[in-house]
This record gives sequence, structure tokens and C-alpha cells, in this order.
Amino acid sequence: MKKILILIITCVTLPVLAQQDPMFTHYMYNTLWLNPAYAGSRDALTVTGIHRSQWVAFDGAPQDQTITAHTPIMRGKLGVGMSVMNDRIGPTKSTFIAADVAYPIKLNKKSKLAFGLKGMVNIYNNNLSSLQLEDSRPDEAFGQNVHSVLPNVGAGVYYYREQFYAGLSTPRLLQNKFDGSLSAQSAEQRHFFFIMGFVHKINSNVKFKPTVFIKATKAAPIEADLTASFLISKFNVGLMYRTKESVGLLAGYQISDPFYIGYSFDWSTTNTTGKYNGGSHEFVLRYDLVSITKAKLKSPRYF
Repeated sequence: MKKILILIITCVTLPVLAQQDPMFTHYMYNTLWLNPAYAGSRDALTVTGIHRSQWVAFDGAPQDQTITAHTPIMRGKLGVGMSVMNDRIGPTKSTFIAADVAYPIKLNKKSKLAFGLKGMVNIYNNNLSSLQLEDSRPDEAFGQNVHSVLPNVGAGVYYYREQFYAGLSTPRLLQNKFDGSLSAQSAEQRHFFFIMGFVHKINSNVKFKPTVFIKATKAAPIEADLTASFLISKFNVGLMYRTKESVGLLAGYQISDPFYIGYSFDWSTTNTTGKYNGGSHEFVLRYDLVSITKAKLKSPRYF
């Protein structure tokens, strides 16, 4: 088990050709982190928090938290946002701090197209000396601590209307190299994200809401999250499939017009990790604090 853990940690902390960004089943509530052009699109000051415990009962498994806030300003002529995300895997921890600005263009009465820019810093720590190896002999590769502060920039475009959205983005354009001898050949990879979703009204009480999140990076397989949710009155229930990785269930409740709470559970479908963990848990809270451009919150608010 320890050998497996060390192998996984090593592969994750030296992500030369791999997906690096933390995964969230509630990606549809983490859109600001993925795409800066989303900032201000909800016509309210919106604050969202997500916590993910991945691969429960697996020592050193990923733990991720993100909090985002965004709002329109200048009577909706611009959108601004801020994000903080913590990503911990074994001895490795990254804290990302980002600021976003979006410029929306009104295409017609019902739709807008926004362009966004993101500025970010990654505070990266890799405490390899904390690992307990099966071989008690000193190992120089696992006896060091790596600390890096890595600035970055990103960009995105986002089209949206009441019942449909689509966006394309790359949150980290710069491929910063990590400090330290073990990480000398490792660098942040440029990722490209595509998100899309829509709402189809089945009847007055039931709506169907499918969403998709596609991730691509150089020399790695394209990954996709496919989610099918049903909005039943104030409840949200759905199924998720992550290609070659996991399946899951989602559930949520719109407590009031501004306040939403949700939960998801994933099962790993791979033999590599599935047989060693108890699944992944995720919680989301979202609150629309105030309406900036209108007297009251727009309802319904699907995205």
C-alpha cells in the first residue's frame, strides 16, 4: 500500500504530461475558476464554496477547497471576481489566488458574449521529507522540500442566455517550472477547458439540465465530465460520468432564491484506485448576496 501511495504521489507531484488541475464534480458551480469571462454573469454578488474529499480512506488522498466571488460593476459593463483554491495531495500543497475581469457584449435582448482575463499566483509547497519510506536508507530525492511562487495569466470567452451557456478557456497560459532538483523537469501544463449546459422544460415542475466539461492538455488523453440533472421544484438530482475515471450521484436543494446547497458522491471505476478507497465526497454552498444591476434577483437562475 505504501509503495502504491508513493508511486501515485510521485506521478502527481511531477506532472510533466498529465492533468494537473483539481477535479470537481460540481464543476458547473466552479465556472469562475475555469473561465474568467464568467465573472458578473449572474447579475449579483455571488459567493460559492466547494469542498472535495477524494478517495476516502486512502492515505494522502487529494483534499480540495475553493471559494469564488464575482459581481457585475459599472452597471453591468464589466464583471470582476476573485478565487482562492487549496489543493493538497500527500506532501504536496498548492494554494491558488486569482483575480478575474470580464467584458460582456450584449448580442440581443436574451444573450451576451463575454471576454475574460485571469491573473493568478500558485504558492506551491512539496514537503517530500515528510514521507515515510519502506526503505530506511537515506534517499536524496525524498529528502528535500520544494517551495515555489508561480505567477500566471489566463483567458476565456463565455456565451450565455437564460437557458444555455458555452465557454472556452485556458486558466494558465504560462508553463512555469517548479524549483528543486526532483522537479527540475516538471512544469505547470497549459490546459484548455470547454464547458456547456442548457435547460429543457419538461413540464411546469420538472426541467432537464445536462452539462458537459471537457479538459485537454498536450500529450494527455482528452477527459470529459458528463452530467444529467433534473430540476424538480426546488430539488436538483442527477448522475455524473467522468471518462475512464468515475461515476457519481448529485443532489441539491434551493433553500431560498439566493441560497443553494448541494452534495455529490463519486465511485472510482479504475482498478488502480477504485479497490483502495471509499469513494469521493463533495459539498457546495452558493449564495447570491445582492443584486447589483436590478432591484431583485433574477429568477429562475440556472447558471
